[in-house]
Amino acid sequence: MFGLNQAQLIGRLGADVTIANLASGGRVANMSVATDESFIEKNSGSRVEKTEWHRVTSFQPGLVDMLERHAKKGRLVYVSGKLQTRKWRKEGEDSDRYSTEIILVPGSRIQFLDRPAGTNGDAAQTGNGEAMSADAAPADAPDQF
Repeated sequence: MFGLNQAQLIGRLGADVTIANLASGGRVANMSVATDESFIEKNSGSRVEKTEWHRVTSFQPGLVDMLERHAKKGRLVYVSGKLQTRKWRKEGEDSDRYSTEIILVPGSRIQFLDRPAGTNGDAAQTGNGEAMSADAAPADAPDQF
């Protein structure tokens, strides 16, 4: 059996990355990425702006560290990962909840397509074109990739 599960998007971070500690001792990074599109509504002829929000998650230790340093609100980012849907039930509720996320697993990729706010172009700082694969991120990875 063969299948392909890959999601790619380019968008802006809606907030700084959030990092949570897991009971297992690991950490997880969660980001919200916005993609925008516009179209002309057929009936009225008016332009409609639409924003779609995507949840991006990584459990990869080196990648979580890098995201903690660089994934700040407003940054333009390219993400390539796999789609995964989680199901859970909140205590006291009778119905299940679902969340579909882009998971950064080994082989996934994230690349910042802009410079962080306040960067003066110093080559020692991360900047345009910085990228990291989810399986190539040692915990002590340098700021520039």
